[in-house]
Amino acid sequence: MKLAFALFKYFPYGGLQRDCIKIAQECVARGHSVDIFALETSGEIPQPLTVTCVDVRARVNYRRYAQFAIKVKELVSKGDYAALVGFNKMPGLDFYYAADPCFAAKAQERSCVYNMLPRTRSFLAAEKSVFAPQVDTQILLISPIEQEIFTQIYHTQPERMHLLPPGIQRDRTAPPDYIQRRQLKRAELGLNDTHKMLLMVGSGFKTKGADRSLIALASLPDAVRDITRIYIVGQDNPRPFMRKAKELKVAEQVVFLGGRDDIPDLLFAADVLLHPAYRENTGTVLLESIAAQLPILCTEACGYAFHIRSAKSGCVLNSPFAQQEMDAALLALLTTADIEALKKNAREYLVRNDLFSMPEKAVDIIEQFRPRRRKNSVE
Repeated sequence: MKLAFALFKYFPYGGLQRDCIKIAQECVARGHSVDIFALETSGEIPQPLTVTCVDVRARVNYRRYAQFAIKVKELVSKGDYAALVGFNKMPGLDFYYAADPCFAAKAQERSCVYNMLPRTRSFLAAEKSVFAPQVDTQILLISPIEQEIFTQIYHTQPERMHLLPPGIQRDRTAPPDYIQRRQLKRAELGLNDTHKMLLMVGSGFKTKGADRSLIALASLPDAVRDITRIYIVGQDNPRPFMRKAKELKVAEQVVFLGGRDDIPDLLFAADVLLHPAYRENTGTVLLESIAAQLPILCTEACGYAFHIRSAKSGCVLNSPFAQQEMDAALLALLTTADIEALKKNAREYLVRNDLFSMPEKAVDIIEQFRPRRRKNSVE
């Protein structure tokens, strides 16, 4: 099969982008060919995959997205593709990988003025073009919570909704030489055995709750705070958070590492993963931390938070979020928690649950529902 994949932005360290690449690689491994189209691209892409930038003239993002969708449909119709797989919401998709939460649910919580904005109307129309009952796009979901929300709002037929297992990379699993790799990475970071290493992973520092993590760090008693460091990994602008760290007088204990390829070793080196997200469709790093036997502190807003509760491998903060609850939970994880028990729980959960096979199951569905090329449209 010759397949076209489409997403607005490609960069190596985004969760959506990594999932796109993993599914594309599985397609290629099965003998299919994949062409990836994007509005913007930066960074390297694994061979033999390539990303083709589609040129549009609009300057406002929502108009650029709409023009991109039109141009991709034209390219696909002329290119003898068996199917168009989208990783952002747009008309004309044969398959949609639903990494983003329901926009209509968000809009329902906003003002009438917000819902009248051209940007809002454009995003709602794009979402409807995927989920409306009169459309036959097959939908690949990664969050059971979002599946329920989309169904309630759009009445999408259940036979079009395919819930995938998670798809973390197997190199996140703690290996036999886990202790040695942990020590090496900590030494590289300038940490000794007495230091406590907090880790945040994910592009989009504001959404992931970096401000909440900095406040929690600053709240620690002096004796604990002095030996604690937080490392923030991801492709985003760190300057607002560096200013926040200075205001909180913890700047010397905060390190922004940028986008990284050594995530497994950072997970092995850390003492606690922090993921106090404001909103998060899933939160793949939570499952990566289970695999790495790294205790976790996250919010209930994360779609994969239920895995942490089921695994008993950390602490899930209640909604609505309370900073004092996070502060207390972090102090407990650093001082009184039974860390070995949390690690044991993570190992046992990994044995009982499939956290790896998302790409394989996604391609199974693409092969099963391979469409005759056609045109979805919702007026």
